[in-house]
Amino acid sequence: MAVDPSRIQHVPLFATLTDAQRDSVAATLEERHVEPGRHLTTEHGSGYFFFVIESGEADVSHDDGVVVATLGPGDFFGEAAIFRTHRRTATVTATTDTVVFAMFGADFALLVEEIPGLKAEIDAALDARLP
Repeated sequence: MAVDPSRIQHVPLFATLTDAQRDSVAATLEERHVEPGRHLTTEHGSGYFFFVIESGEADVSHDDGVVVATLGPGDFFGEAAIFRTHRRTATVTATTDTVVFAMFGADFALLVEEIPGLKAEIDAALDARLP
């Protein structure tokens, strides 16, 4: 089920989009509720979804269990497996009750190609996150 576009207007990744572009993004998102301790991604696993955190927090860790980042509202993850690595580069685990917006990777790839500003944001994030 699509997400109301007003729920993503303050997400930094989507803040500069036009209303029509934000409507397109929201139409492909689905809301998911995640309990603490649940993995949203697993390092080396296949990556079929892109995620944006609406509320709550999640830890980013590697196989050694070391937490390398904590994500919160407005943060996103999952783009590396869709655009560059084809496998998850980290495990992301909810640490609180968390609400995320999920988008199928193929839909996300199409949107990124259609919205130049979004592509630039994703490319910058990938450059910063991947060695």
